[in-house]
Amino acid sequence: MQSHISAGKGHRAVRNVFAVLAWLLTACIAIQALLAGAAVFHDPKFWQMHNRFVPMFEWLPLVMLILAFPGKFAASVKWSAAALFVLIVLQYVTANFTGIGMLHTVIALFMFLLAYRTAVSSLRA
Repeated sequence: MQSHISAGKGHRAVRNVFAVLAWLLTACIAIQALLAGAAVFHDPKFWQMHNRFVPMFEWLPLVMLILAFPGKFAASVKWSAAALFVLIVLQYVTANFTGIGMLHTVIALFMFLLAYRTAVSSLRA
């Protein structure tokens, strides 16, 4: 009986970590958009911060995807974490290839919405 209780606590702990990471990712995407806006409208030097900030959070969706399995999240949450990882990869592609750079900002919008939705879903699970 007691091993069942401790397994439930571990399950809840994984879900809590997932939720924290999902909200952290949502905040990081918002900060990243703020840095881009600051570079465009205030000072181009903010591009350097925009570029250096990404490695600090680009790994979050991968960790979220891994945690989604022991956390026993619904398939939709797992797919959302995987999609967030793919969207980050697409951000690198659109930032570095001429002609598709205009998609960079649109993908960022989808990333923010999906990260927010994933964070909210993680609290409901």
